[in-house]
Amino acid sequence: MFTGIVQGIGRVVEIDKKQGLHSIVIQLPEQLTKEITIGASIANNGTCLTVTKQDNYNVYFDVMEETLRLTNLGELKIGDSVNIERAAKYGDEIGGHVTSGHIHAMMELVEIKQNPNNTAMRLAFDAQWHKFILPKGFIAVDGISLTVGEVSAQDFWVHLIPETLQATTLGQKKLGDKLNMEIDPQTQAIVTTVERVLAQQHQA
Repeated sequence: MFTGIVQGIGRVVEIDKKQGLHSIVIQLPEQLTKEITIGASIANNGTCLTVTKQDNYNVYFDVMEETLRLTNLGELKIGDSVNIERAAKYGDEIGGHVTSGHIHAMMELVEIKQNPNNTAMRLAFDAQWHKFILPKGFIAVDGISLTVGEVSAQDFWVHLIPETLQATTLGQKKLGDKLNMEIDPQTQAIVTTVERVLAQQHQA
């Protein structure tokens, strides 16, 4: 389980591309390298990955074919930055919202509006996800817990304070970039349940 609060920015230092599998090495900030165990879960751009090896600040992960297809991890290059969050522990503060690290799809950054004290980004998504994206609801973007702004049929806005841009990779993003999306699991559960109940009532 994760909380959508990015704890640091990692850097890609090695990628070994095999058939159906990429083995990647991420250099983590020093404060995030303590007490890592083999098999531990760490979110990279919001994607839950399993630690396979650690060498000082370098942490190794295997990324399966399905994950490469659904997330932007398949587009990583050496030197790229990734948002890092260690798995939450019992008793930790939930500063964002509960996330699983299971990415639903990618979105495209299609517009950026910059003001003196904040930045707004418009993200385009596949229409199938529209029913789960609600104004003022939660959404995780590249592992960052954000509040949804204005929503239309195939895109929505997020509004970012300078701290978010500095503490995450969002400040480095440009038009056309793909970002990982994890919809709020509670919203998904409620919408799916209501749809199922209404469908059963209609059939009765």
